[in-house]
Amino acid sequence: MQSKFRTIKIVFLATALLLTGCSTVRLVDSDVNAFPTPAVHAITVPATYRFERLPSQQAQGQSRNELETLAQPELAKVGLQRDDTAPQYSIQLDVRIFRDPQAPWDDPRYTTGYVTPYPTFSRFGTIWRSPSLSLAFEFPYYRREVHLVVRRIADNQVVFESLANHDGRWPDDELVLPAMFQAALQGFPNPPQGARRIVVEIPR
Repeated sequence: MQSKFRTIKIVFLATALLLTGCSTVRLVDSDVNAFPTPAVHAITVPATYRFERLPSQQAQGQSRNELETLAQPELAKVGLQRDDTAPQYSIQLDVRIFRDPQAPWDDPRYTTGYVTPYPTFSRFGTIWRSPSLSLAFEFPYYRREVHLVVRRIADNQVVFESLANHDGRWPDDELVLPAMFQAALQGFPNPPQGARRIVVEIPR
């Protein structure tokens, strides 16, 4: 009997440790495409910058301030320090976030009043419909895009451009977006050519 309880206890503790480990971090995987510029236009770090806002972005006020605040620590990691009084470069930051009610692969919703005595088939699998089912659950799915453009102020020459895309169910922009900025800046100021997938760990 004691042996049985000891086994149960070991299994319980192992499961608890596993769940704890899984709950401490999560992964943000971004598809990144950076566009290197000729060596003559290369950035020398450390360097200073200011944020450049488009007219449409200037009207965003506090939300734009918060977005730039999220980006600043990641820019600092690659040797770029914000200095609005004596900047060498300007950074144009564009972020797009789309909230879909479901992921592309989620099962279609059931609708009441629709009856088929046989299954129907779709690219999502086999579907049974019944008037007794009225499921309208939403499991939101988020698609995010981060676009960074760095220009040298002296001649307005683009010296760095990077695009990062991520999609998933995490709703917290304040944690996901910095990971995307980090991915977009991977290899700065001389990133490799071509598309890459970059995974960044963040707290759960």
